[in-house]
Amino acid sequence: MSRILLGVTGSIAAYKAADLTHRLTKDGHLVDVVLTKAAAEFITPLTLHTLSSRPVYSHNQFADNYDDVRHIALARDADVAIIAPASANIIGKLASGIADDYLTTVFTALRTQARLIAPAMNTFMYENPIVQENLAKLISYGFELIEPTEALLACGDIGKGALPAVDVLLQRIYARL
Repeated sequence: MSRILLGVTGSIAAYKAADLTHRLTKDGHLVDVVLTKAAAEFITPLTLHTLSSRPVYSHNQFADNYDDVRHIALARDADVAIIAPASANIIGKLASGIADDYLTTVFTALRTQARLIAPAMNTFMYENPIVQENLAKLISYGFELIEPTEALLACGDIGKGALPAVDVLLQRIYARL
C-alpha cells in the first residue's frame, strides 16, 4: 500500500480529483488530499473525504492550527505527490518558494519523493512565458510535468490547457511507485 499526496487547486478540472481519489483508494492506496481555498469552491472536502475515507486538509488547517506540524508528516510520508489540477497561481507560488497556504507549505516540505504537476488552465495562460518559466523552474527542481491536453476548454476556447484524463494521471502515478 502506497501513500499518495494529492494537491487540488482552483480549476473547473478539480472535479476529476474525485475520480482520481476514488480509483487510487479502490486500488488500495492511502490518499491524502490537500485543497486550496479556491479548490474548495469547485469540489467539497466532504466529497474527497468520503471517497478517500481520510481527512482532507485545506486552508482552514493552515489558518486555525498554526502550531500543528501535520504538513511535515504529510510531506514525509508520501510516496508520490501530485498536484492535479495545478493552477497558474500554485505553479508561480511553488516556483518562487512561497508557502503561504496549506498546499504550498506541504509541497515545499517534500524531499525526494516523486513530485508530479498537472497544469489545467486557459491556453493563453498556459502559454504565457511567465507560466512556462515557472514550470521550467519546477522541472529543474525535480517536478515532473504532466502536459495538459488540447480540448474545448471551460471558457469556450479550443487549445492546450485541459487536465489529462484520469487514466493518464494514474499511469504517471503508478509509473513512479
